[in-house]
Amino acid sequence: MDGQNLTVKDIALSGVMVAVIEVSKIALSYLPNIELTSFWLIMFTLFFGWKIVFVVPVFILIEGCIYGFQIWWVMYLYAWPLLVFLAWKFRRQESVWFWSILSGAFGLCFGLLCSIPYVVVGAADGGIRGGLYAGLTWWIAGIPWDIAHCIGNFVLMLILYKPVRTMMQKI
Repeated sequence: MDGQNLTVKDIALSGVMVAVIEVSKIALSYLPNIELTSFWLIMFTLFFGWKIVFVVPVFILIEGCIYGFQIWWVMYLYAWPLLVFLAWKFRRQESVWFWSILSGAFGLCFGLLCSIPYVVVGAADGGIRGGLYAGLTWWIAGIPWDIAHCIGNFVLMLILYKPVRTMMQKI
């Protein structure tokens, strides 16, 4: 993509990126909060730049189609773009430690990000079904899962960053 024309190659590349994310996600779905989605979104942002703007919405839409468009899905609309934004902002970083910490921190904050729709829904209906209490309760109850998510993201990035980066640079 030269900034003006979307080519067939660009569309195919976007499809491959989405497929890699989805296959990786499904392959690890038996492990609680261990995922490669964060890893791939960071790596694809670093290597393919703004082409990732086609990947994220397609990934989010596919997730909704597979698992249903429920309240959990709303947070995908801002959580994954936030990760891509952070990767883009720090794209000049090459340290495996930096990316491992960022990926781990994102995993740790994921539950907090997920709780936002529950706060908003509760506020919209007068707090009967949600609100700040429900969002806070939901987030606190999920902290052990966020810790697992943090550790998983950190370790996967620490192990995979250098070999995948080297491979992607060769391609």
